[in-house]
Amino acid sequence: MVSVIDGIKQFYSMALVIFSVVIVTALMFTDNTKMAQDAHPVAALVIMWLGILWMSMVEGGQCSMVGLPPIDRELYKESHPTTYKICSLGHKGNNLDRYLMGRQFMVIFINFTINLCGAPLEGAEVLGLPEILTDIFLGSGIAMVLTVTTIGQLTAQVNASHCMLDYINTHFMTFTLYVTLIIEATGVMHSCYFIRDLFYHAAGKPVETNEPPRTAVQNLFHWGRVVFSLGVLCFALAVTLEALFNGKTTMWEFIPNGVAVLLFVLLMSVVGLLEGMQIAFFAVAKIPKAERGDHPFARKTCELLFRGKGRNLPGFMVGRQMTVTLCFFIIARVTTLDIEVGVDDNIFGVSDGIQEFFNLGFLGAIITTILASIAWQLVASAFPIAFLSNPIVYIMLRIVLLIEATGICSGAWFLGMIHKKVAGFQLDEVYVGTAEERAAGQKPDHSIHAGRDFTMGTNVLNDTKNYEEAIANLSAYESFSQRRERIVSNIRQLRTLAENSSSEAEMRTYQDSIDMEVKALTKLNEEEAKEKKAAGMV
Repeated sequence: MVSVIDGIKQFYSMALVIFSVVIVTALMFTDNTKMAQDAHPVAALVIMWLGILWMSMVEGGQCSMVGLPPIDRELYKESHPTTYKICSLGHKGNNLDRYLMGRQFMVIFINFTINLCGAPLEGAEVLGLPEILTDIFLGSGIAMVLTVTTIGQLTAQVNASHCMLDYINTHFMTFTLYVTLIIEATGVMHSCYFIRDLFYHAAGKPVETNEPPRTAVQNLFHWGRVVFSLGVLCFALAVTLEALFNGKTTMWEFIPNGVAVLLFVLLMSVVGLLEGMQIAFFAVAKIPKAERGDHPFARKTCELLFRGKGRNLPGFMVGRQMTVTLCFFIIARVTTLDIEVGVDDNIFGVSDGIQEFFNLGFLGAIITTILASIAWQLVASAFPIAFLSNPIVYIMLRIVLLIEATGICSGAWFLGMIHKKVAGFQLDEVYVGTAEERAAGQKPDHSIHAGRDFTMGTNVLNDTKNYEEAIANLSAYESFSQRRERIVSNIRQLRTLAENSSSEAEMRTYQDSIDMEVKALTKLNEEEAKEKKAAGMV
């Protein structure tokens, strides 16, 4: 049940989101955005919402792709076939790192496209709003932030953080995964691999990989892209720092140039820390408590993160997104060049066309993506427990949860609840049990023949037996969790028996039993959902 305080937070948050959507839409239909002015208001509206929809899959997909590796894929092969195929590819070799890299670049591209569609032009006014509201919602860009963050990012993260299997069980995620892998293959962000490797060598550890050693040709291709990426990064840094030290950015005039540089470094560190925390948190979400490290701060962080009903994990995602977005706005102001082409001297004497490109802010975006996002994510993915052992991570978690508690983005919980009901999402534990339950249920078979040490849950050995009768054979004295654990254990062991069958007929018999066990599991989930609904828990 939602408390009165939570209800109030969700109400005023949703009011802000709705108001923001109305303002952004009005901007488009008064030709006060670049896309609406250059193309058509309808085109701007459609492209913006398609971008937000894709953003939701990109953000939710990350939660699932990072959180699912500890779970045996065979446990959800039957119940979530698309998720199984996605994870088979996404978790093959080093593809998870490739996905994370391509995904981060994609987020920037989608955000840039959305901003072209909905961000106001300079001096834009709409709906006759008072100057103070215009400055708050349009001048600062908060209307776009609330629209994109709450609807396109946080709602997805709230559900995907605990419904990983259901969330990516769609070919929309299949398409998204392939796009990210193609982006990574271009090599623009390959300098992140070099940064990650430096951390491994500094720790005195060999670089971990899930793939065989690269051939000479593969090494040449890999390091060629690394050099290319480093060149792009160094050039972007040189241009940005040159502009900062000469006061040629959109930074507030009262801040000295040297302080602006320090602020830039500080904000990059904060963003990087939050990006790494996100990856590390999902990496430990599905492993047993005993395997979450012995360091006091790693323990304290995990205890706080998974306290109670686990709301703090999606709560962190909400507060983190708002914090990162705020940092990005300030970083954008710090790094965006403010040179009037044809009047001021161009940076490094480049042509007017290139200077106009610099003024778009892409160089700052590339720097932020590599140094404040991907590099930290790759390091956290490689050393999740060590990352959580940092006391600053615990302090930052407290701060972010406090920001989330203000409720400015609480509308994400309301939208997430609606999305979950419409999509029919269920917690991952419904399908595969908890990490501890999975560990307890993995007993080795003493034999693949008669007398094996396991109990058949539905006791179905041919396809003529109705699974409605089978589900009725389940003990009325067992909890849903116990019954589910037994069925999943049976499926796992039946697969082993099928693989070791001595004839085609025997294999078909075992496969029929697996099919009926899956049907029994589906029926069990439906029964539990009905009982929760009747009790007012859903």
